[in-house]
Amino acid sequence: MKFSLRLNNDLPIQTYIEMAQVAEEAGFDQFWVSHDLFIRSAPVILTAVALATRRIEIGTCIVNPYTMNPAEIAMMAVTLDEISGGRFNLGIAAGAAEFLKWVGIEQTKPLAAVRESIDVINRVMKGERAVLDGESLHWSDEAYLRFAAVRRVPVYIGAMSPNMLRLIGEIADGGLPLLFPPEHYSTVIEYIREGAQKAGRSIDDIDVAGCVWCSVGDDPAAAEDALREKIAYYGHALSPLIWDRLGLRRADFDGIEHAIMVERDVGKAKALVTPAMLRIGIVGTTEQLIERLEGLVALGVKHLSFGPPLGNVPLEAVRVIGRDVIPHFKRASK
Repeated sequence: MKFSLRLNNDLPIQTYIEMAQVAEEAGFDQFWVSHDLFIRSAPVILTAVALATRRIEIGTCIVNPYTMNPAEIAMMAVTLDEISGGRFNLGIAAGAAEFLKWVGIEQTKPLAAVRESIDVINRVMKGERAVLDGESLHWSDEAYLRFAAVRRVPVYIGAMSPNMLRLIGEIADGGLPLLFPPEHYSTVIEYIREGAQKAGRSIDDIDVAGCVWCSVGDDPAAAEDALREKIAYYGHALSPLIWDRLGLRRADFDGIEHAIMVERDVGKAKALVTPAMLRIGIVGTTEQLIERLEGLVALGVKHLSFGPPLGNVPLEAVRVIGRDVIPHFKRASK
């Protein structure tokens, strides 16, 4: 069983360093940071984390080939792998179309963009000239690294849609599918399996992380409030597949989106989050978290990935998950 943390890039740099050190001590295997627009830079955060840790793997969850050119993604990946001593994992996806609109970027041909980006990034990391005349990318024979990478960095795909989930199975080393609600895994894994079968691969060779949102704490109201804020900010940008699984529609988030993005009224936005929307994540004590996660493990999950907000006090939540949750599943997997 593997365990990882996923964090948004909205915290002070020192907080990531402290959380990564606590996570490493607590037995987490991976530490992922998002690269959402207009917050802190994930590569900079991960550089600081790499220099402050020794064992835990680090990764981006995710970068996209629209706001960051695949050439720069490859450069970032091999450099972070070098500075971390071979501990970097590249998380890449198409990004959220809703957020790309902020900077006037249209998310054209997302599947081709991600597929072709991974192709050229892998080739560049292996020391090859990544010539490609594709749907999305047009690279010449000058597209190659001018230094030797430590290795080909493992590539994980972040996915919500059926086609992107299939792409995990086809070409990725790992997957970061969002499980909203957690039981969504049973749907997600079948799409990944389809992609793997198409490519003649075994799904057992792909590190599929069961990516959940959780909020753990002794104060149920405070823990729920922390999850409400994440849902208010990101709910409108989720995929139709997830909305359908929750019995929701895009329109259900319109009022929330307006409150938080236009009115800048976080309190109002959180108040509009419904019980159905709260099913996106897991709120409660560590015992309640374990109970929900046991259902995922029963479905075949071999990598539990804990995502934001983690709790109303995130650093304490990392300690508690490391103290109570990880040992439980390590014992159960023996």
